[in-house]
Amino acid sequence: MRPLTRQPFRARTTEELIGLLSAVATAILAVIIISMLFFGRDIFVPVALAILLSFVLAPLVEILRRIRVPRALAVVSVVILAFLLIFAMGSLLATQLTQLAGDLPRYQSTMSEKIQSFRETKAGRSTLERASDMLKDLSKELDKPKDAAAASSGQVVGHNEQGPLKPVPVEVRQPDPGALESLRTLISPLIHPIATTGIIIVFVIFILLQREDLRNRLIRLAGSSDLQRTTAALDDAAGRLSRLFLTQLMVNGAFGVVIGIGLWFIGIPSAILWGILAAALRFVPYIGAFIGAAFPLALAVAIDPGWTMLLWTLALFIVVEPVVGHVIEPMVYGHSTGLSPVAVVAAATFWTALWGPIGLVLATPLTVCLVVLGRHVERLEFLDIMFGDRPALSPPEIFYQRMLAGDPTEAAEKAEEFLKERSLASYYDEVGLKGLQLAQADAERGALDQERLAKIRDAVTEFAGDLSDQDDRPPSKGNLTTDSEASSAVEGVAENAANEKLPILNKEALPPGWQGEHPVICMAGRSILDEAAAIMLAQLSTAHGLAARVEPAEALSTTNVFRLDTTGVAIACLVYLDASGPAHMRYAVRRLRRKLPTATIILCCWFQQTDPAALELLREGAKADLVAASLGEAINLCIEATGVTVQGQDAPQQDTSTTEAA
Repeated sequence: MRPLTRQPFRARTTEELIGLLSAVATAILAVIIISMLFFGRDIFVPVALAILLSFVLAPLVEILRRIRVPRALAVVSVVILAFLLIFAMGSLLATQLTQLAGDLPRYQSTMSEKIQSFRETKAGRSTLERASDMLKDLSKELDKPKDAAAASSGQVVGHNEQGPLKPVPVEVRQPDPGALESLRTLISPLIHPIATTGIIIVFVIFILLQREDLRNRLIRLAGSSDLQRTTAALDDAAGRLSRLFLTQLMVNGAFGVVIGIGLWFIGIPSAILWGILAAALRFVPYIGAFIGAAFPLALAVAIDPGWTMLLWTLALFIVVEPVVGHVIEPMVYGHSTGLSPVAVVAAATFWTALWGPIGLVLATPLTVCLVVLGRHVERLEFLDIMFGDRPALSPPEIFYQRMLAGDPTEAAEKAEEFLKERSLASYYDEVGLKGLQLAQADAERGALDQERLAKIRDAVTEFAGDLSDQDDRPPSKGNLTTDSEASSAVEGVAENAANEKLPILNKEALPPGWQGEHPVICMAGRSILDEAAAIMLAQLSTAHGLAARVEPAEALSTTNVFRLDTTGVAIACLVYLDASGPAHMRYAVRRLRRKLPTATIILCCWFQQTDPAALELLREGAKADLVAASLGEAINLCIEATGVTVQGQDAPQQDTSTTEAA
């Protein structure tokens, strides 16, 4: 028996050891990569700058290629033009800095006067200032030389006949440097910037000339098995990054121009310098604009005897930054860069620690590149999960998790954001129903007990109640959500024309047999989760003008079915999330047929895997009138069963103006 009991222990130990070794190897690899980035920053910083510049310049190269300019000539021309602009801007910055350095001594008196204005007169000094003066006097007394202290006490130290001994001053003079030494002193500070600029130029030209080859090597490195799909994805990612960085450069440049012009009108010295600095620092999210505003504000305090210049400068940044950040950017390329706020802060901290101030400016663009790679290369998907702003869980998983946690309020808030761009039927079909299907899969493997199932049902009931005031009209085209989770849900849900244009009926226009209190009854097939799905169907049916009520699975038992109140019921919808009960469906339909001989019975088979042919076989076996594979399809069948002629696909049925006015 000992070998039988020790073998599983060995297997688990081996797996744990392999996992531990893998984690250690990953950690060692990460340390090696970070060390290379830190110690090799003289090489990696120019390469990173070259990569980002290549994304900015690539669209310009493509424009020249379209007008039949050879690739090499187009690349060289664009790179030369770009670096001429960069050198011109650098020369302008140097001039502005030199001028500012020469003017700084003039502002010292203004600063002294402002500081003095905060203090009281000498006669009215506070106790704290008198204590400070006393401490200064004591410090001077302690710092006196020993000879001076002895002399003040009347002692004679180190006197000779001519008087006290004094130290002999010694002056060390360097020989005059020669011409070669002077030239080396002049050139030494310029060697590193020139070398860095040369590396950047070479790499930018190389990257722009060899874009396709570098893309293919990246695909090979990623080890993708679907070359065609990965190639198209990376081409699309490169195009998106180029447009994003070029647009960011234009927007931030315009921001810097506006700030520079505004500071010039206010009277801040070196306004061009502060405008360029504001444009550069705006690449740093959240804090870049504040850093860019700090220098002009400090200068306004230094040069203006009053406070008017400070207030105008502060007002300039307070007005321009929100307009650019919350109005212009969303219209141009969207509000989000694709990074989570935590990732932005972490990336800024990481790259600044590695590469200093240049790392702070490059942090967001570099991290955006990594996230885009993570979205398109399978092996790098962890980068998108770690740094991207897309939710780690899918919308159905989030819905299921919120129902499981008993928090329908948050789910309702996300649903309302989703409804800005999609219909209620689309949300229930693509998010709510799929979330319940995940719960059904957990229930089938025994992961959910009855208490948790009841908790999910109660949460869905409250969730549907929170959305009871939402109709199912097509959303307006200009109303877009700003919530990341809702945006992810919208991106993952294809626009379904059938769901987006389901008509809304008017009760007065319904046939006499459909004007009862609840013409639709939604019945759970077997489980509590079926009841939760029936609750969503009832709420959606009511939103379309067909009032519905819900009955639990116990109502289908032989004893309870005859006690069922069927007054005014014209349609009965049997809801099943479990595909393993054809016999139960048959008996349930038979019992309902006896109770409701004239009603239309719709079999709602909402399984994870639905085959139209298999659903039709289930309908025939259960002898139901109709079968629906989704909530939207079930609502459409109910509307068709009323016999009301729908006037067009876009407009609701009759008297909608009255409903809208109400």
